[in-house]
Amino acid sequence: MFTQAEYHALCSGLSNDARVLYCLGVRPTANLATTTSDPLNYKFLLALLNADHQEDKPFTRGRQINSLLRQLEQAGLIALPQHLSFDQTLNGQTVLLPLCNEAQDDFAHLHRQHQPMKPSWQPDKALFEQMASLLGLIDKSFDSDDVGEFIAYWLGRPSAVFSHFQWTQKFAYAMRYKRLAAGGTPKSRVGNQQVPVAAGIEADDNARKLVEKYHAHKKS
Repeated sequence: MFTQAEYHALCSGLSNDARVLYCLGVRPTANLATTTSDPLNYKFLLALLNADHQEDKPFTRGRQINSLLRQLEQAGLIALPQHLSFDQTLNGQTVLLPLCNEAQDDFAHLHRQHQPMKPSWQPDKALFEQMASLLGLIDKSFDSDDVGEFIAYWLGRPSAVFSHFQWTQKFAYAMRYKRLAAGGTPKSRVGNQQVPVAAGIEADDNARKLVEKYHAHKKS
């Protein structure tokens, strides 16, 4: 039922409740062709998670479902479409299941070793391309500055230990957030930095020369 990539991710440090949510609540009805789930039904998922608790019901709120979904996202088992966030209700929404496609078994080896971030880390380019497509990234390019910024952030968190698959997935998410943060603001390159262009018209050298020539002619 599960791909090798899913199996390795499920054997990572997930809570049992997160595994139940994925294995019984999300994965069985997933569309394997599009790697998407059915619309999430919080009522059904809450009942599923509380099934072994006849007296007390530990799961009563949608935010608890989101917390488990976030665990699955960190393990690489699900991904949110670009317009969704864990800070909002996901009831009735579909999520991506990037590992349920057999093609993802090409990346199963990337799940086998978990390690903290290293200064020499590089994303797996083929996996990044697939993740970027799943996340709706139009511009899939990145450079050494993007990688360096990502490495610098995670080097300061030595307790974070993930597989190479998960690190690459996190990098794809980081690039998505970076693109979204940039929005539609026009930018110009100054040295090797992208800076916002201030509102207004920027005259180039040729335009200035024409204006100066016009004023000189007018004075004469």
